[in-house]
Amino acid sequence: MNNKDRHIGIVWNIMLALQEDNDTEQALSSALEVLKGELNVPSACIWLLNREENKLYAAVSSGENSIAGYSISAGYGLPGEAVSQNRQICLASTAGDARFPGGNDEVTGIKTDNVLYVPLRLPHETVGCLQLVNRTGGEAYSDEELSLCSTFCGLAAMVVSEKGFAFSSDNSRRVLLSFRNIIKEYPSGTEKLRVLKGVDLDIYENEFLVILGESGCGKSTMLNIIGGMDTMTEGTMLVDGKDFSHPDERQLTEYRRDFIGFIFQAYNLMPNLTALENIEFIAENCPQHGDPKEALALVGLTDRAGNYPSMMSGGQQQRVSIARAIVKEPKVILADEPTAALDFTTGRDVLTVIEKLVKEKHTTVVMVTHNVEIAKMADRVVRFKNGRIASIRINPWPASASELIW
Repeated sequence: MNNKDRHIGIVWNIMLALQEDNDTEQALSSALEVLKGELNVPSACIWLLNREENKLYAAVSSGENSIAGYSISAGYGLPGEAVSQNRQICLASTAGDARFPGGNDEVTGIKTDNVLYVPLRLPHETVGCLQLVNRTGGEAYSDEELSLCSTFCGLAAMVVSEKGFAFSSDNSRRVLLSFRNIIKEYPSGTEKLRVLKGVDLDIYENEFLVILGESGCGKSTMLNIIGGMDTMTEGTMLVDGKDFSHPDERQLTEYRRDFIGFIFQAYNLMPNLTALENIEFIAENCPQHGDPKEALALVGLTDRAGNYPSMMSGGQQQRVSIARAIVKEPKVILADEPTAALDFTTGRDVLTVIEKLVKEKHTTVVMVTHNVEIAKMADRVVRFKNGRIASIRINPWPASASELIW
């Protein structure tokens, strides 16, 4: 069989896959498997543009390192560039490219050696793009293969146009906190250092949200603004639907006391108080609070109630700090690298307690961490880069703490 006949045969198989199922996602997935197998590519994805939200969604993902559930702002990253500029992008090597720090994709954080993006074009618009990652052996794509990808994208675009696509979102959950166009600047000599550069983020009721990113990317600054420990330079913040963009000191104090609980890397326990007394001290300063003994029992330390911090291990002290946050019965608990100073076994014990909070107490937990393994537990994963949100991923099957390994 010559190359022309072979090309026609592959296109025919792709067309059959696209038409065999009325479900758009399944049809695209079947066709993507055909293309991926033909091009010897271990990972492939179709990004689709949601114009109403002005976002690109990783609608269908196949193979190693699935990225299904990711979303990015339209125009951001290489997928956004391929769609907004309606052009093919092929990088035979990502080495030294600033968009792949340490060899990892800035959008997903996945190790990437080579990548190809091809837009999904219709006559009057571009509706998404195809992404092929880490072609085995790093071989260059031939003209015939690039032509096949373009044909695939044209057919896929028509199917999306004809059948439509239902985009995943978290709109079914109630929004507790909403942030729009958050900008944070700090004085730096005669200039201003802009740490946050226009962040949009919603935090939902009863979710475990993990924020990832390299040092200096803005994630801790964002956590401080969420917690009312720092204020934004510009932007809008809504708390339970009410504008909280410009609170006075009294409002900030009440917000930190009643709405937010804190878990820090440093346990910040009062050394002259026992475990139970540390929790009681917090409870006494909150107009509405839970039972300190119940909070201590929830973290499994009833037998340590009379111990001072110096008599407890790091993991036990961290669990006391979690109980101290729980007793306030806050709507949201913020955790800043809570396992960073702990060994693996102790860290996993702490994560088990946090998992219990979300599942049993229906508390929202927002955690900042460098540990990408912890992200497997999250309902959503937000990745920061250079003061902006690089991507948001919805995780349909969160792992339990007991499954994590690092």
